[in-house]
Amino acid sequence: MWKGHAIAALAAIVVAGMTLPAHAQVLDAVYRGTLVCAELPFSEVRLRGAIEVTIADGAVRYNHVVRLNRSVDHTVERGTGKIAARSIALQGEWQHGAHRYTASYSGTFVRRSAKLKGTQTWVEGGKTFTRACSGVVKRPLKAFLRKDASSAKR
Repeated sequence: MWKGHAIAALAAIVVAGMTLPAHAQVLDAVYRGTLVCAELPFSEVRLRGAIEVTIADGAVRYNHVVRLNRSVDHTVERGTGKIAARSIALQGEWQHGAHRYTASYSGTFVRRSAKLKGTQTWVEGGKTFTRACSGVVKRPLKAFLRKDASSAKR
């Protein structure tokens, strides 16, 4: 008889874990990955850039490495974001010399990662160019996350 109660209790725990709010599944952490954007008419090639998204206490901020050519010289796009359930939305901007753009990316978290898609709207030489971007950011396994609250704020 007690086995039946134990099985029922275990089933209730499993179901309760599956019905946790989706936002509880998104952990405060640093998510790292790569963002790839379409080629621009005034850049040499289509390049990949590192992206880092930090989620801490409901606040979201990100940095994305921007390069216009294969040179080592690069600058950083910065922005903020919002989390709603399992969704993430990022808004940012970048400027370097005469080059500038605004960016918007969004995605959905699945387990430890989020697939991002979005656009960058460039203003170059008095003309506006929009290019599509996509990528993935991923956090380390929970076992590798630091236990203290300050780790997500770095």
